[in-house]
Amino acid sequence: MIRSFYSAVSGMITQEAKQDVITNNLANVSTVGFKEDILAVKPFNEVLLQNYDKVEGGKNVRNIIGSINLGSGVDSVNTGFTQGTIESTGISTDFAIDGRGFFTVQRADGNEFYTRDGHFHVNIDGILVDDSGNEVIARDLQTGNLGQINVGEGKMTSDYYGNISIDGVPRYKIYTVDFGDYNNLTKIGDNLYTGANPQEYNAVVRQNSLEKSNVNVVNAMSDLLTTMRSFETDQKAVQSIDETLDKLINEVGKV
Repeated sequence: MIRSFYSAVSGMITQEAKQDVITNNLANVSTVGFKEDILAVKPFNEVLLQNYDKVEGGKNVRNIIGSINLGSGVDSVNTGFTQGTIESTGISTDFAIDGRGFFTVQRADGNEFYTRDGHFHVNIDGILVDDSGNEVIARDLQTGNLGQINVGEGKMTSDYYGNISIDGVPRYKIYTVDFGDYNNLTKIGDNLYTGANPQEYNAVVRQNSLEKSNVNVVNAMSDLLTTMRSFETDQKAVQSIDETLDKLINEVGKV
């Protein structure tokens, strides 16, 4: 009885965590370059059930009844990096990566992060930055050094490999990187990632475009409804077990 209670409760906890992941995905349907999270579930180890009620040769011997699983738990929350739809915006500071790769941005403290969100703009100092004010990193075509993109008041154009010209003069190449194993990337908020061993990568970059979120609204809503029903089922099971235990303790034992 107690084991079944644990199984039902663990199912509720898992379904609640799954619901949180799905609702977060739905909340970011309109977030540029957002990649959906996927919750992986694992079962708890099975427990062997046995007793010594069986009698052989006048002695009680072990009687194996079978095994029972004590429910499920959250294994991990992984990110699905499938390509989102690329939409044309007609805005010169909008960029989208078609295929693998990430843009590199740098915070004021010098730390670098990676993103698929190419919704950039030029700040008051004439520097290309993201929505959080982080500077977009590029390689200077004259010096070969990595640094900011100084657009100033000029007209910025880019080819499919992120080579940027200012007023028709080649000046920068957007610094895009890639990773051998995307499982090592970690979301830190603001649509940014951290990751070890980034490698410079010639990603296909489309100017005047943005990559939409890869969340499929129809599938996410269907998963959310299924998760809510599963939670309700486990909840009813817990209530039923609780009522049975109450009768067992307070009524069965009465004389």
